[in-house]
Amino acid sequence: MTNQSDLKKIAEQMAGSMKIFDDIKDFQKQLIQSFIDTALEAEMEDHLGYPKHEKTDKPNKRNSHTKKTLRGDTGDLEISSPRDREGAFEPVLGRKHQSRISGLNDKIIFFYAEGQTNIEIVETIKELYDVDISRSLVSRVTDNILEDIAA
Repeated sequence: MTNQSDLKKIAEQMAGSMKIFDDIKDFQKQLIQSFIDTALEAEMEDHLGYPKHEKTDKPNKRNSHTKKTLRGDTGDLEISSPRDREGAFEPVLGRKHQSRISGLNDKIIFFYAEGQTNIEIVETIKELYDVDISRSLVSRVTDNILEDIAA
């Protein structure tokens, strides 16, 4: 999980490239989009029971992605939802037929700015979407997001 020192370093790095408020909003939108795509991949990993690119003899495997537009507070987000061969994957975030995510950007900023624990993030997602997710899922997603931000 990110601590305040890491967040401050990231903010200092980003401050140099952001000159106007719209730059911050664009970054926020990219962060949200990256978070959702990463969360969906982590959900698929939980669903299938093995990580991406791992060889397995299990009959159900990944089967490409479906592009989807979600409307959020920062505008339209083009996400890439993974699919499985059996069609059994039901994403928690960016559910099938869902077209709107409200308040997600504020919560993501809150997650990072406040340095929430995995348990607190799980509780926040429960509050937002009324769904239960695992702490290990939150951990994998936040770890991947931190790598994306650093890049």
